[in-house]
Amino acid sequence: MADNDTTDPSSTDGGAVKETAAGPPYAGIATTSEVVAAVKNVSSQIHDFAGVPGKASEPGPGVSDCQGRDPERYYQVYHPWNFSPRVGTDNEIAMANFKKRLTGGGWVLKDSYIDNSPNKNLNLVADNDSKKVSVWIVEYSRNTVPSIGINVRSACYQVPEGQTVDHY
Repeated sequence: MADNDTTDPSSTDGGAVKETAAGPPYAGIATTSEVVAAVKNVSSQIHDFAGVPGKASEPGPGVSDCQGRDPERYYQVYHPWNFSPRVGTDNEIAMANFKKRLTGGGWVLKDSYIDNSPNKNLNLVADNDSKKVSVWIVEYSRNTVPSIGINVRSACYQVPEGQTVDHY
């Protein structure tokens, strides 16, 4: 489910779910509210994985089209947010905790790399096939205000028969 894109994970187009020519992987039938709730739960779990005190940004999940599929019937949920540890040096501790926690409990760390940006940010990409989500985490330790960018993205879902996608 993961790719090695270096797009800013706080953008609505960035994300870790691999997009093939046919689009993101198919996950089944569910309402948008069910998948939004599931993605929020995963984001809370990721927040707990940091293991250091800090603040998460406020914007909530959104709904986007699935590439190559009927936008009235198929969708993905994405949840980009930033985590700002109380102490900037806790960024490294949080990233080490993410790297450790994203290798168990259904999570598979698919990639860990330094990007090509001038700041040489550490990127982590992980999938949880049982939860049908991917997460892309980027450490911004060299920014004026150190933070961590996190984007949780679901696989592609189909709305139940007779319903259309509820875009947030």
